[in-house]
Amino acid sequence: MDQQPAAGPRSATAAIETVFRLESPRVVAAVARVVRDVGIAEELAQDALVAALERWPREGVPDNPGAWLTATARHRAVDLVRRRETYARKLAEIGRDLETTTPAPEPSDPEDIDDDLLRLVFTSCHPVLSAEARIALTLRLLGGLTTAEIARAYLVPEPTVAQRIVRAKRALARKNVAFEVPYGPDREARLGSVLEVIYLIFNEGYAATAGDDWLRPGLCEDALRLARRLAALMPKESEVHGLAALLEFQSSRTAARTAPDGTPVLLKDQNRRRWNRMLVSRGIAALVRAKATATGAPGPYVLQAAIAACHAHAYSYEETDWRAIAALYGLLAARVPSPVVELNRAVAVSMADGPEPALRIVDTLAAEPALRDYHLLPGVRGDLLQRLGRTAEARAEFERAASLTGNERERELMLGRAAQAG
Repeated sequence: MDQQPAAGPRSATAAIETVFRLESPRVVAAVARVVRDVGIAEELAQDALVAALERWPREGVPDNPGAWLTATARHRAVDLVRRRETYARKLAEIGRDLETTTPAPEPSDPEDIDDDLLRLVFTSCHPVLSAEARIALTLRLLGGLTTAEIARAYLVPEPTVAQRIVRAKRALARKNVAFEVPYGPDREARLGSVLEVIYLIFNEGYAATAGDDWLRPGLCEDALRLARRLAALMPKESEVHGLAALLEFQSSRTAARTAPDGTPVLLKDQNRRRWNRMLVSRGIAALVRAKATATGAPGPYVLQAAIAACHAHAYSYEETDWRAIAALYGLLAARVPSPVVELNRAVAVSMADGPEPALRIVDTLAAEPALRDYHLLPGVRGDLLQRLGRTAEARAEFERAASLTGNERERELMLGRAAQAG
């Protein structure tokens, strides 16, 4: 494999950290297919990272660093399999070819799916795990999120997330859970967790909870690809199409969501000519399929996709049908009660009926334990106070929002709004 010239230790280390964060889900998924144990697969991926830290500063960063990490981890996985007598028969069947062969890009059977990442999602969402453990483990392995990022996404303490992940790995190993995409009732039983983790992975890419960059496009692309594959795999599931539609709509805005220097651009300030109309069309088509396959009241992902469609159909911020959006958020809050959904409804109400009634909604959420450290609560409240002319209070709320976010770009945005309010 060709390699780039060796760089200084610091630049090589930075490159390794970036590559591993982006590629670790694929590395873990590829290795898990060999060793059939997600805990061991993650350890072998970490071994590959250590090898990169040893070699890349001296030899240079490979042209395809993700492939280098995957190949290194897989070689170690094959060595591990060969050393285990209990894997002798399986090694005779598949182990000899693992170093030189790769899975076919598309399965011949439309009911099967040859996608290691999707296998990893379904394996991590096995019913032997609690719902909380399934989500934490999948976000850790497939999303490449740290325990701190998962804790922020779920508004729970970091040690709690760490314990869930450790216990989940042990449970999967103890039960000898197969690394596969299940069929029939087993697939349906895991579907809710699978949809939720794909949704959360996309959200982490869409607005990163921590770091120097507001967006993590790789996570968005992985989540969108998984949603599309899942929709092809389960064409009669309304919520699967609803999630796919939602992610298509949200992905369509990516190019307009940041300035050239990476600064976040709020929805009202975005140049909608930069929205990807092809993705909007795909979202509309997926939403039509979701509604056509629904057998009752629309589910939460279909409702969120309908909200995103309202934004996509508006050619300017002023043309947005905020009353329809507020009504859809009301249906969503009734279907899946959540303080975050209620906060989003307040934003829509503020645009439809003014900031005063919206502020009353937001103030009722102030005592919610789940929102105590949620930076968007003071961010929304600051916006409402500013529109009401209560600038001193607005400034204090923006400053509090800045202190709560772990993302540097979002912190700068909130501090900028505080300065404007002042």
